[in-house]
Amino acid sequence: MKTNSCFDDTKTAFTLKSDSELERAYFLFKMISMEPLVRIGTAATRFALNLHLPVEGLIRSTVFDHFCGGINEKDCMPTVDALDEAGVFSVLDYSVEGKEDEASFDATMQKVIDLTKFAKNKSAMPFSVFKPTGFGKFKIWQKVTENQPLSPTEEKEWEAIKQRYENVCQVAHTCDVALLIDGEESWMQDAADDLCETMMQKYNTDKAIVFNTLQCYRWDRLDYLKEQHARAKAGGYKLGFKVVRGAYMEKENDRAEDKGYPTPICASKSATDDNFNAVMNYILDNLEDISLFLGTHNEISSYMAMEIMSQKGLLINDRRIWFGQLYGMSDNISFNLAAEGYNVAKYIPFGPVKDVMPYLIRRAEENTSVAGQTSRELNLLKKEKERRKI
Repeated sequence: MKTNSCFDDTKTAFTLKSDSELERAYFLFKMISMEPLVRIGTAATRFALNLHLPVEGLIRSTVFDHFCGGINEKDCMPTVDALDEAGVFSVLDYSVEGKEDEASFDATMQKVIDLTKFAKNKSAMPFSVFKPTGFGKFKIWQKVTENQPLSPTEEKEWEAIKQRYENVCQVAHTCDVALLIDGEESWMQDAADDLCETMMQKYNTDKAIVFNTLQCYRWDRLDYLKEQHARAKAGGYKLGFKVVRGAYMEKENDRAEDKGYPTPICASKSATDDNFNAVMNYILDNLEDISLFLGTHNEISSYMAMEIMSQKGLLINDRRIWFGQLYGMSDNISFNLAAEGYNVAKYIPFGPVKDVMPYLIRRAEENTSVAGQTSRELNLLKKEKERRKI
Protein backbone atom coordinates (compact mmCIF):
# COMPACT_ATOMS: atom_id res chain seq x y z
CA MET A 1 0.00 0.00 0.00
CA LYS A 2 1.26 3.45 -0.87
CA THR A 3 1.99 6.04 1.77
CA ASN A 4 -0.48 8.86 2.14
CA SER A 5 1.93 11.64 1.17
CA CYS A 6 0.03 12.30 -2.08
CA PHE A 7 -3.12 13.36 -0.23
CA ASP A 8 -1.18 15.60 2.15
CA ASP A 9 -0.25 18.07 -0.61
CA THR A 10 -2.38 21.00 0.50
CA LYS A 11 -1.01 23.41 -2.12
CA THR A 12 -2.57 21.24 -4.83
CA ALA A 13 -5.65 20.43 -2.74
CA PHE A 14 -6.65 24.05 -2.20
CA THR A 15 -5.32 25.54 -5.42
CA LEU A 16 -8.72 27.06 -6.27
CA LYS A 17 -9.35 28.59 -2.83
CA SER A 18 -8.55 32.22 -2.14
CA ASP A 19 -7.28 33.14 1.31
CA SER A 20 -10.75 34.31 2.35
CA GLU A 21 -12.36 31.08 1.07
CA LEU A 22 -9.78 29.09 2.99
CA GLU A 23 -10.63 31.02 6.15
CA ARG A 24 -14.35 30.45 5.58
CA ALA A 25 -13.81 26.72 5.09
CA TYR A 26 -11.82 26.51 8.32
CA PHE A 27 -14.56 28.37 10.19
CA LEU A 28 -17.31 26.14 8.78
CA PHE A 29 -15.58 22.87 9.62
CA LYS A 30 -14.75 24.21 13.07
CA MET A 31 -18.48 24.79 13.60
CA ILE A 32 -19.41 21.39 12.15
CA SER A 33 -16.95 19.71 14.51
CA MET A 34 -19.12 20.78 17.46
CA GLU A 35 -22.07 18.38 17.45
CA PRO A 36 -24.31 20.34 19.86
CA LEU A 37 -23.76 23.44 17.77
CA VAL A 38 -24.74 21.56 14.60
CA ARG A 39 -27.98 20.38 16.21
CA ILE A 40 -28.84 23.86 17.45
CA GLY A 41 -27.81 25.48 14.18
CA THR A 42 -29.79 23.14 11.95
CA ALA A 43 -32.90 23.51 14.12
CA ALA A 44 -32.56 27.30 14.10
CA THR A 45 -32.04 27.32 10.32
CA ARG A 46 -35.16 25.21 9.71
CA PHE A 47 -37.12 27.50 12.04
CA ALA A 48 -35.90 30.70 10.37
CA LEU A 49 -36.58 29.45 6.85
CA ASN A 50 -40.05 28.18 7.74
CA LEU A 51 -40.89 31.61 9.14
CA HIS A 52 -39.43 33.28 6.04
CA LEU A 53 -36.96 35.23 8.15
CA PRO A 54 -34.29 37.07 6.10
CA VAL A 55 -31.48 34.56 6.63
CA GLU A 56 -30.89 33.39 3.05
CA GLY A 57 -28.15 35.96 2.48
CA LEU A 58 -26.23 34.74 5.51
CA ILE A 59 -26.68 31.09 4.50
CA ARG A 60 -25.68 31.87 0.92
CA SER A 61 -22.44 33.57 1.93
CA THR A 62 -21.35 30.79 4.29
CA VAL A 63 -22.43 27.15 4.20
CA PHE A 64 -24.27 27.33 0.85
CA ASP A 65 -21.41 28.80 -1.16
CA HIS A 66 -18.95 26.35 0.38
CA PHE A 67 -20.92 23.18 -0.35
CA CYS A 68 -23.00 24.25 -3.39
CA GLY A 69 -22.26 25.53 -6.88
CA GLY A 70 -25.08 28.07 -7.02
CA ILE A 71 -28.83 28.58 -7.20
CA ASN A 72 -29.07 27.46 -10.84
CA GLU A 73 -26.93 25.79 -13.48
CA LYS A 74 -25.74 29.07 -14.97
CA ASP A 75 -24.57 30.08 -11.50
CA CYS A 76 -22.49 26.87 -11.37
CA MET A 77 -20.57 27.38 -14.61
CA PRO A 78 -17.66 29.43 -13.17
CA THR A 79 -17.11 26.61 -10.65
CA VAL A 80 -17.38 23.92 -13.33
CA ASP A 81 -14.88 25.76 -15.53
CA ALA A 82 -12.45 26.39 -12.68
CA LEU A 83 -12.54 22.72 -11.70
CA ASP A 84 -12.02 21.75 -15.33
CA GLU A 85 -8.87 23.88 -15.46
CA ALA A 86 -7.59 21.86 -12.50
CA GLY A 87 -8.42 18.56 -14.21
CA VAL A 88 -11.49 17.82 -12.07
CA PHE A 89 -14.82 16.97 -13.72
CA SER A 90 -18.23 18.04 -12.41
CA VAL A 91 -21.53 16.31 -11.67
CA LEU A 92 -24.25 18.94 -11.29
CA ASP A 93 -26.73 17.65 -8.73
CA TYR A 94 -30.11 19.40 -8.55
CA SER A 95 -30.40 18.90 -4.79
CA VAL A 96 -33.97 20.00 -4.09
CA GLU A 97 -35.36 17.61 -1.48
CA GLY A 98 -38.69 17.11 0.22
CA LYS A 99 -41.04 17.99 -2.66
CA GLU A 100 -44.10 15.73 -2.79
CA ASP A 101 -46.22 16.85 -5.75
CA GLU A 102 -46.36 15.63 -9.33
CA ALA A 103 -45.52 19.04 -10.80
CA SER A 104 -42.28 19.15 -8.78
CA PHE A 105 -41.37 15.62 -9.90
CA ASP A 106 -41.91 16.59 -13.53
CA ALA A 107 -39.87 19.76 -13.03
CA THR A 108 -36.98 17.75 -11.53
CA MET A 109 -37.13 15.30 -14.42
CA GLN A 110 -36.99 18.16 -16.90
CA LYS A 111 -34.06 19.71 -15.04
CA VAL A 112 -32.13 16.42 -15.29
CA ILE A 113 -32.98 16.13 -19.00
CA ASP A 114 -31.87 19.71 -19.67
CA LEU A 115 -28.60 19.19 -17.77
CA THR A 116 -27.95 15.94 -19.65
CA LYS A 117 -28.47 17.63 -23.01
CA PHE A 118 -26.20 20.47 -21.92
CA ALA A 119 -23.54 18.00 -20.74
CA LYS A 120 -23.49 16.37 -24.19
CA ASN A 121 -21.44 19.32 -25.43
CA LYS A 122 -19.64 20.09 -22.17
CA SER A 123 -16.70 17.71 -21.72
CA ALA A 124 -16.24 18.89 -18.11
CA MET A 125 -19.62 17.29 -17.23
CA PRO A 126 -19.52 13.57 -18.10
CA PHE A 127 -22.39 12.60 -15.74
CA SER A 128 -25.94 13.51 -14.83
CA VAL A 129 -27.55 12.49 -11.54
CA PHE A 130 -30.86 12.23 -9.70
CA LYS A 131 -32.45 10.71 -6.59
CA PRO A 132 -35.36 8.27 -6.93
CA THR A 133 -37.49 10.36 -4.56
CA GLY A 134 -36.89 13.34 -6.83
CA PHE A 135 -39.11 11.53 -9.34
CA GLY A 136 -41.88 10.25 -7.05
CA LYS A 137 -43.28 10.10 -3.55
CA PHE A 138 -41.37 8.13 -0.95
CA LYS A 139 -44.52 6.26 0.12
CA ILE A 140 -45.01 4.95 -3.45
CA TRP A 141 -41.46 3.60 -3.52
CA GLN A 142 -41.99 2.05 -0.09
CA LYS A 143 -45.29 0.39 -0.97
CA VAL A 144 -43.84 -1.10 -4.17
CA THR A 145 -40.78 -2.33 -2.23
CA GLU A 146 -43.03 -3.94 0.40
CA ASN A 147 -45.38 -5.40 -2.24
CA GLN A 148 -48.32 -3.47 -0.82
CA PRO A 149 -51.32 -2.89 -3.09
CA LEU A 150 -51.48 0.56 -4.68
CA SER A 151 -54.65 2.58 -4.95
CA PRO A 152 -55.75 3.65 -8.45
CA THR A 153 -54.21 7.08 -7.85
CA GLU A 154 -50.97 5.50 -6.61
CA GLU A 155 -50.88 3.17 -9.62
CA LYS A 156 -51.03 6.24 -11.84
CA GLU A 157 -48.23 7.87 -9.85
CA TRP A 158 -46.10 4.73 -10.08
CA GLU A 159 -46.56 4.62 -13.84
CA ALA A 160 -45.50 8.30 -13.96
CA ILE A 161 -42.35 7.46 -11.98
CA LYS A 162 -41.45 4.71 -14.43
CA GLN A 163 -42.04 7.05 -17.35
CA ARG A 164 -39.78 9.70 -15.82
CA TYR A 165 -37.02 7.09 -15.51
CA GLU A 166 -37.58 6.06 -19.10
CA ASN A 167 -37.48 9.63 -20.36
CA VAL A 168 -34.26 10.52 -18.55
CA CYS A 169 -32.43 7.27 -19.35
CA GLN A 170 -33.38 7.54 -23.02
CA VAL A 171 -31.96 11.07 -23.21
CA ALA A 172 -28.78 9.99 -21.39
CA HIS A 173 -28.33 7.16 -23.87
CA THR A 174 -28.90 9.43 -26.87
CA CYS A 175 -26.50 12.06 -25.50
CA ASP A 176 -23.92 9.44 -24.43
CA VAL A 177 -23.84 10.96 -20.92
CA ALA A 178 -23.62 8.54 -17.98
CA LEU A 179 -26.47 8.78 -15.47
CA LEU A 180 -25.88 8.25 -11.75
CA ILE A 181 -28.97 7.23 -9.74
CA ASP A 182 -28.48 7.80 -6.02
CA GLY A 183 -29.32 5.28 -3.30
CA GLU A 184 -31.75 6.00 -0.48
CA GLU A 185 -33.33 4.28 2.54
CA SER A 186 -33.44 0.48 2.50
CA TRP A 187 -37.22 0.28 2.96
CA MET A 188 -37.79 1.91 -0.43
CA GLN A 189 -34.64 0.84 -2.24
CA ASP A 190 -35.75 -2.52 -3.70
CA ALA A 191 -38.26 -0.80 -5.98
CA ALA A 192 -35.60 1.70 -7.07
CA ASP A 193 -33.08 -1.11 -7.66
CA ASP A 194 -35.52 -3.10 -9.78
CA LEU A 195 -36.42 -0.10 -11.91
CA CYS A 196 -32.76 0.79 -12.36
CA GLU A 197 -32.00 -2.78 -13.42
CA THR A 198 -34.72 -2.54 -16.07
CA MET A 199 -33.10 0.64 -17.39
CA MET A 200 -29.66 -1.02 -17.45
CA GLN A 201 -31.04 -3.93 -19.45
CA LYS A 202 -32.38 -1.50 -22.03
CA TYR A 203 -29.69 1.18 -22.22
CA ASN A 204 -26.42 -0.50 -21.15
CA THR A 205 -26.11 -2.84 -24.10
CA ASP A 206 -22.76 -1.46 -25.28
CA LYS A 207 -21.39 0.23 -22.17
CA ALA A 208 -22.54 1.56 -18.80
CA ILE A 209 -24.83 4.56 -19.26
CA VAL A 210 -27.15 3.96 -16.29
CA PHE A 211 -25.41 3.62 -12.91
CA ASN A 212 -27.11 2.39 -9.73
CA THR A 213 -25.71 3.06 -6.25
CA LEU A 214 -24.42 0.51 -3.75
CA GLN A 215 -24.47 1.77 -0.15
CA CYS A 216 -21.90 -0.47 1.46
CA TYR A 217 -22.90 0.11 5.06
CA ARG A 218 -25.59 -2.39 4.07
CA TRP A 219 -24.16 -5.85 4.70
CA ASP A 220 -26.11 -7.43 1.81
CA ARG A 221 -24.70 -5.29 -1.01
CA LEU A 222 -21.85 -7.58 -2.13
CA ASP A 223 -24.27 -10.48 -2.63
CA TYR A 224 -26.64 -8.14 -4.45
CA LEU A 225 -23.79 -7.03 -6.73
CA LYS A 226 -22.88 -10.62 -7.55
CA GLU A 227 -26.52 -11.42 -8.37
CA GLN A 228 -26.72 -8.36 -10.61
CA HIS A 229 -23.51 -9.38 -12.34
CA ALA A 230 -24.78 -12.89 -13.06
CA ARG A 231 -28.02 -11.52 -14.52
CA ALA A 232 -26.19 -8.95 -16.63
CA LYS A 233 -23.87 -11.56 -18.10
CA ALA A 234 -26.84 -13.80 -18.88
CA GLY A 235 -28.75 -10.87 -20.36
CA GLY A 236 -25.89 -9.43 -22.37
CA TYR A 237 -25.75 -5.94 -20.88
CA LYS A 238 -23.26 -3.90 -18.85
CA LEU A 239 -23.50 -2.66 -15.27
CA GLY A 240 -22.54 0.67 -13.77
CA PHE A 241 -22.33 1.26 -10.03
CA LYS A 242 -21.54 4.19 -7.85
CA VAL A 243 -20.07 2.70 -4.69
CA VAL A 244 -20.43 4.64 -1.43
CA ARG A 245 -20.44 3.85 2.25
CA GLY A 246 -23.90 5.30 2.82
CA ALA A 247 -25.84 8.31 4.04
CA TYR A 248 -28.72 7.19 6.27
CA MET A 249 -27.08 5.05 8.95
CA GLU A 250 -28.68 6.53 12.07
CA LYS A 251 -32.12 6.56 10.46
CA GLU A 252 -31.67 2.93 9.34
CA ASN A 253 -30.62 1.70 12.77
CA ASP A 254 -33.34 3.67 14.56
CA ARG A 255 -36.09 2.32 12.32
CA ALA A 256 -34.86 -1.26 12.62
CA GLU A 257 -34.84 -0.99 16.41
CA ASP A 258 -38.23 0.72 16.50
CA LYS A 259 -39.89 -1.87 14.25
CA GLY A 260 -38.05 -4.88 15.64
CA TYR A 261 -36.24 -6.21 12.57
CA PRO A 262 -32.50 -6.89 12.11
CA THR A 263 -30.66 -3.77 11.03
CA PRO A 264 -29.49 -3.79 7.40
CA ILE A 265 -26.39 -1.86 8.50
CA CYS A 266 -23.00 -3.50 9.10
CA ALA A 267 -22.17 -4.12 12.75
CA SER A 268 -19.22 -1.72 12.86
CA LYS A 269 -17.33 0.93 10.94
CA SER A 270 -14.56 -1.57 10.19
CA ALA A 271 -17.13 -4.05 8.83
CA THR A 272 -18.47 -1.29 6.57
CA ASP A 273 -14.93 -0.52 5.39
CA ASP A 274 -14.31 -4.19 4.66
CA ASN A 275 -17.59 -4.45 2.76
CA PHE A 276 -16.84 -1.29 0.76
CA ASN A 277 -13.38 -2.54 -0.17
CA ALA A 278 -14.73 -5.99 -1.10
CA VAL A 279 -17.34 -4.45 -3.41
CA MET A 280 -14.69 -2.19 -4.95
CA ASN A 281 -12.35 -5.16 -5.47
CA TYR A 282 -15.09 -7.22 -7.09
CA ILE A 283 -15.87 -4.51 -9.62
CA LEU A 284 -12.20 -3.87 -10.41
CA ASP A 285 -11.87 -7.63 -11.03
CA ASN A 286 -14.79 -7.49 -13.49
CA LEU A 287 -14.32 -4.26 -15.42
CA GLU A 288 -15.22 -5.96 -18.68
CA ASP A 289 -18.80 -6.09 -17.36
CA ILE A 290 -19.02 -3.37 -14.69
CA SER A 291 -17.98 0.29 -14.61
CA LEU A 292 -17.12 1.95 -11.30
CA PHE A 293 -17.79 5.38 -9.83
CA LEU A 294 -16.00 5.25 -6.48
CA GLY A 295 -17.70 7.81 -4.26
CA THR A 296 -15.45 8.04 -1.23
CA HIS A 297 -13.82 10.51 1.14
CA ASN A 298 -11.73 7.69 2.60
CA GLU A 299 -8.02 7.93 1.81
CA ILE A 300 -7.25 4.27 2.49
CA SER A 301 -9.92 3.06 0.06
CA SER A 302 -8.69 5.56 -2.53
CA TYR A 303 -5.12 4.31 -2.21
CA MET A 304 -6.33 0.73 -2.36
CA ALA A 305 -8.10 1.43 -5.66
CA MET A 306 -4.96 3.12 -7.04
CA GLU A 307 -2.85 0.15 -5.95
CA ILE A 308 -5.19 -2.39 -7.56
CA MET A 309 -5.25 -0.40 -10.79
CA SER A 310 -1.45 -0.36 -10.80
CA GLN A 311 -1.21 -4.10 -10.11
CA LYS A 312 -3.64 -4.87 -12.92
CA GLY A 313 -1.78 -2.64 -15.36
CA LEU A 314 -4.83 -0.45 -15.90
CA LEU A 315 -4.46 3.06 -17.27
CA ILE A 316 -4.93 5.65 -14.55
CA ASN A 317 -7.46 7.41 -16.78
CA ASP A 318 -9.40 4.24 -17.72
CA ARG A 319 -12.89 5.60 -18.49
CA ARG A 320 -14.51 2.68 -16.65
CA ILE A 321 -13.09 3.94 -13.33
CA TRP A 322 -14.00 7.23 -11.67
CA PHE A 323 -13.28 8.70 -8.26
CA GLY A 324 -15.84 11.09 -6.81
CA GLN A 325 -16.13 13.42 -3.82
CA LEU A 326 -18.61 16.06 -2.72
CA TYR A 327 -17.94 19.68 -3.56
CA GLY A 328 -16.48 21.43 -0.51
CA MET A 329 -15.08 18.23 1.01
CA SER A 330 -11.95 16.08 0.63
CA ASP A 331 -10.25 18.44 -1.82
CA ASN A 332 -6.99 16.79 -0.82
CA ILE A 333 -8.20 13.57 -2.47
CA SER A 334 -9.92 15.13 -5.49
CA PHE A 335 -7.28 17.58 -6.63
CA ASN A 336 -4.27 15.38 -5.93
CA LEU A 337 -5.81 12.43 -7.78
CA ALA A 338 -6.62 14.71 -10.70
CA ALA A 339 -3.07 16.09 -10.70
CA GLU A 340 -1.81 12.53 -11.15
CA GLY A 341 -4.17 11.95 -14.08
CA TYR A 342 -7.01 9.90 -12.56
CA ASN A 343 -10.64 10.47 -13.54
CA VAL A 344 -12.10 12.57 -10.72
CA ALA A 345 -15.48 14.24 -10.44
CA LYS A 346 -16.98 16.55 -7.85
CA TYR A 347 -20.67 16.23 -6.97
CA ILE A 348 -21.88 19.85 -7.05
CA PRO A 349 -25.28 20.43 -5.44
CA PHE A 350 -27.28 23.40 -6.67
CA GLY A 351 -30.75 24.88 -6.43
CA PRO A 352 -32.65 27.64 -4.61
CA VAL A 353 -31.17 28.23 -1.15
CA LYS A 354 -34.31 27.31 0.79
CA ASP A 355 -34.94 24.18 -1.28
CA VAL A 356 -31.37 22.93 -0.93
CA MET A 357 -31.21 23.46 2.85
CA PRO A 358 -32.59 19.97 3.69
CA TYR A 359 -29.64 18.55 1.73
CA LEU A 360 -27.14 20.84 3.47
CA ILE A 361 -28.54 20.07 6.91
CA ARG A 362 -28.26 16.35 6.20
CA ARG A 363 -24.63 16.85 5.14
CA ALA A 364 -23.82 18.78 8.32
CA GLU A 365 -25.41 16.10 10.49
CA GLU A 366 -23.56 13.33 8.62
CA ASN A 367 -20.22 15.07 9.13
CA THR A 368 -20.71 15.06 12.89
CA SER A 369 -21.27 11.28 12.79
CA VAL A 370 -18.32 10.38 10.54
CA ALA A 371 -15.42 9.87 12.88
CA GLY A 372 -12.31 11.71 11.78
CA GLN A 373 -13.75 13.36 8.64
CA THR A 374 -14.14 16.86 10.07
CA SER A 375 -10.90 16.80 12.04
CA ARG A 376 -9.05 15.68 8.91
CA GLU A 377 -10.52 18.62 6.96
CA LEU A 378 -9.53 21.01 9.75
CA ASN A 379 -5.97 19.70 9.93
CA LEU A 380 -5.47 20.08 6.18
CA LEU A 381 -6.95 23.59 6.14
CA LYS A 382 -4.76 24.57 9.08
CA LYS A 383 -1.69 23.19 7.29
CA GLU A 384 -2.49 25.22 4.17
CA LYS A 385 -3.13 28.36 6.22
CA GLU A 386 0.31 27.93 7.79
CA ARG A 387 1.88 27.32 4.38
CA ARG A 388 0.36 30.55 3.09
CA LYS A 389 1.20 32.30 6.38
CA ILE A 390 -2.43 33.42 6.83
